[in-house]
Amino acid sequence: MSDPVPAQATGTFQQRPVSARLRATFASVWVHRMDPAGSPPIAVMPDATIDLQWIGGSFRIAGPDKEPQTEVLAADEVVIGLRFHPAAAAAWLGVPQIELVGQRLSLDVLWGARARRLASRVRASDNLEDLACSLQQVVAEEMASDAPDVPMQAAYRLIERGPPPDAPLVPWLMRALEMSERTLRRRFNESFGYGPKTLERILRYQRFLRLSNQSNSATAILAAEAGYSDQAHLVRESRRLTGSTPRQIHHR
Repeated sequence: MSDPVPAQATGTFQQRPVSARLRATFASVWVHRMDPAGSPPIAVMPDATIDLQWIGGSFRIAGPDKEPQTEVLAADEVVIGLRFHPAAAAAWLGVPQIELVGQRLSLDVLWGARARRLASRVRASDNLEDLACSLQQVVAEEMASDAPDVPMQAAYRLIERGPPPDAPLVPWLMRALEMSERTLRRRFNESFGYGPKTLERILRYQRFLRLSNQSNSATAILAAEAGYSDQAHLVRESRRLTGSTPRQIHHR
């Protein structure tokens, strides 16, 4: 078997905003079609996202991930994903996200007959645009009455921006969100599937990837701009989150 490649490095991938009815819960819809001649295994790195996916005629949940995942998909396989806003998946699915960490789980396991009825309303089509539209219409009809967790969405934005210099992450979040440490950790587990420090590591690495795509600066400079203490810190975190060094990822 060949080595895994980053998910978007094989086949065709397109992403756009979701329809208006879904925007409170979902950020985007994407379509990924595998190469008709066959694709290598796909490496999926943690990126702090959770997706409701349509694959093989049924719905599944992908993420949240703390470690890299490898998937093998058939030639010409199509996956359509609805990407949840941060801290929105738990309310829609009705389960704490810590129960789903690292899984690719059929929605049937969570919802049973309700998931099968949902899938049965999707209009099958070889036209991927029509199929994506049908999926969005069906999901919009099943929208949860519970709103996304606003304090946890604020927590996500705080971590995305980063704490002030020399401010310990968890005490800083406790003050900003007016929560006890116990409540903070419980709410993070429910909304994200892991604690604040894990979310910080994932978002910092995503920040580094964005910077590296926008700049030809040396890796050490980009590491510092992303918030790493030095280049060695970046390499350790890259191995932890992706199984590879930044250099190996860049040359794939």
